Amino acid sequence: MFYRLLSIVGRQRASPGWQNWSSASNSASAAEARSMALPTQAQVVICGGGIMGTSVAYHLSKMGWKDIVLLEQGRLAAGSTRFCAGILSTARHLTIEQKMADYSSKLYHQLEQETGIQTGYTRTGSIFLAQTQDRLISLKRINAGLNVIGIPSEIISPKKVAELHHLLNVHDLVGAMHVPEDAVVSSADVALALASAASQNAIVDADGRIYIRNWQGGILSGGFEKNPKPIFTEGKNQLEIQNLQEDWDHFEPLLSSLLRRMPELETLEIMKLVNCPETFTPDMRCIMGESPAVQGYFVLAGMNSAGLSFGGGAGKYLAEWMVHGYPSENVWELDLKRFGALQSSRTFLRHRVMEVMPLMYDLKVPRWDFQTGRQLRTSPLYDRLDAQGARWMEKHGFERPKYFVPPGKDLLALEQSKTFYKPDWFDIVESEVKCCKEAVCVIDMSSFTKFEITSTGDQALEVLQYLFSNDLDVPVGHIVHTGMLNEGGGYENDCSIARLNKRSFFMISPTDQQVHCWAWLKKHMPKDSNLLLEDVTWKYTALNLIGPRAVDVLSELSYAPMTPDHFPSLFCKEMSVGYANGIRVMSMTHTGEPGFMLYIPIEYALHVYNEVMSVGQKYGIRNAGYYALRSLRIEKFFAFWGQDINNLTTPLECGRESRVKLEKGMDFIGRDALLQQKQNGVYKRLTMFILDDHDTDLDLWPWWGEPIYRNGQYVGKTTSSAYSYSLERHVCLGFVYNFSEDTGEEQVVTADFINRGEYEIDIAGYRFQAKAKLYPIASLFTQKRRKDDMELSDLHGK
Repeated sequence: MFYRLLSIVGRQRASPGWQNWSSASNSASAAEARSMALPTQAQVVICGGGIMGTSVAYHLSKMGWKDIVLLEQGRLAAGSTRFCAGILSTARHLTIEQKMADYSSKLYHQLEQETGIQTGYTRTGSIFLAQTQDRLISLKRINAGLNVIGIPSEIISPKKVAELHHLLNVHDLVGAMHVPEDAVVSSADVALALASAASQNAIVDADGRIYIRNWQGGILSGGFEKNPKPIFTEGKNQLEIQNLQEDWDHFEPLLSSLLRRMPELETLEIMKLVNCPETFTPDMRCIMGESPAVQGYFVLAGMNSAGLSFGGGAGKYLAEWMVHGYPSENVWELDLKRFGALQSSRTFLRHRVMEVMPLMYDLKVPRWDFQTGRQLRTSPLYDRLDAQGARWMEKHGFERPKYFVPPGKDLLALEQSKTFYKPDWFDIVESEVKCCKEAVCVIDMSSFTKFEITSTGDQALEVLQYLFSNDLDVPVGHIVHTGMLNEGGGYENDCSIARLNKRSFFMISPTDQQVHCWAWLKKHMPKDSNLLLEDVTWKYTALNLIGPRAVDVLSELSYAPMTPDHFPSLFCKEMSVGYANGIRVMSMTHTGEPGFMLYIPIEYALHVYNEVMSVGQKYGIRNAGYYALRSLRIEKFFAFWGQDINNLTTPLECGRESRVKLEKGMDFIGRDALLQQKQNGVYKRLTMFILDDHDTDLDLWPWWGEPIYRNGQYVGKTTSSAYSYSLERHVCLGFVYNFSEDTGEEQVVTADFINRGEYEIDIAGYRFQAKAKLYPIASLFTQKRRKDDMELSDLHGK
């Protein structure tokens, strides 16, 4: 449940504030639905007349759709929109959320002129308070992101906070962020305006878990309690959302926080305690997109109490999706298909959402993990790895090892170590990476999505050739790295495919691509063909055997030569490993390091793992986790799905062209877009950045979303980052744009443009010099070895 408190400044009884607002919502002229006969058909039917439904209807009409039906079971804006606090804030962590909120604010600002309906839009500005240095760092990261997309904001001192809002107690603050163009509106009136076609800063005290805004001569304050109460857990349906029963005991911690922040409110009269329900999602991000089960059924919901801020932008993106097939921005982080049926359990949702709501204002440092809804999907090796010190992270409900804590390490201290600086697991991951490069390591990668596509004739090859951008007509046993593109040439999927026989293919994709991949394949496969698509993710345990001694371990276990002459790179063959038959062994590691992937039928998983560890002892084998994998991948310029690769990223932008198919003139989805890009050039390039003047021990770390500057001008943001233990430097990946200095429009990005620039990465307001690279950095390792050799010779010479 969600609390809001209304009080009158100076004990004034005039201006019935809340009552006026409610009665306006109830009046026939404002929100009352008119009874009318429904049409027998429509181009689109929108269910829900709150801010989201009306926004989608508004944008569809702007895009030329006329036959639109908007259904609301009660009155317009009588759901959660009715109880919205009306604060429009652009201060968000995700770039896509910042853009949605910025667009919403601009849209609401011009709605009064467009529709004649007053929305109450008032540009008040917002102040975000920091009681700790970590909170201030978080605000500095947000501030840097806002500035580069044209949203004014600044980091200010506690003294400046007091000047901007004289009622605030600032003695416990270390700083704040001021966003002067944030605004407030009447949410119900905005919804009505969309359907038809106080002056002080708002305050957010996340450490105090509250927000404050002016309200018709008084104060409106609310917050996110630490112990929320779930409601409607049995699917209870209400015609309209009503104010729930007051619970002053439950609200008391938020009230105490409010009075600490604004002591003068002690003498004021409280008008009303509003206790209203709100919707939250399992990962604190809204849900948007087409259903994977029902084509043409689109969803926009779960706003996590940010519906008003996101409503305009989210409605625009969903309308674009419906009209054009995909939105104008990358919304993968919000896509409905990031969830599967496993996240729809009522017990899971009840527990996870009770964790999510308090997290809305909690400080979120990089790589934190949810604590509820865990151990939902596990590898057969989970208990064995857990006993050996595995620390776990969750991806798409699947438990994956982050790293392995050596005996004697303080587990509790390590788990509680959360920071924007150098993490306590640094040395542990370093030892795992070193073992991968010098000996041999095992990483359990069972979470990866795995599909088999088979046919009775040549249908499998024919369909896959059309769906994938790389040529799959390769000899049996060969592996191809490829992806599925949309008509715009952007990636819908990034994967590796092994040809098992003439009529059967084995597809391996990122963990969180399971639902999306399945939906895209089913959508484009012929309905009446003799083609079988099977999700075999659960059938195989996947072990990644990485390192130069991997060949020795596998040779000894299989009694077969595994050298490159007998087992070339990107090759797949079924083999026996130990006592187990039918193991799919692939000469690839997803890292660029030597080694093999073993896809093991689950009934053999524990046996094969034990055999590998037993034989590998003489070669220095050890377990490793995904943090080591990430470090190995990024230094070889291997991109990450969803961060570096998404539905607006093309093979040309990533430097991976579909040369064979383009040269042969073969047809595939996205071909025309790639040919056009090849002729006209690309407007962004995935680029690697190596930080030069960055102190790993003392400076803030890059994680993702840091602004990139070229010759002092903003050109993009980082999409992923990791520390390279080989280079002893941080490595970031990010897209570089070429914005016109005169118009700000995107221009073609050439290799020359990348190579001639001087670059800096902005980490929470501090800029660090960086070298830009367009290709893998094998040469850099050579340079480093030469430098080490020279230093060694100099030492011997002395």
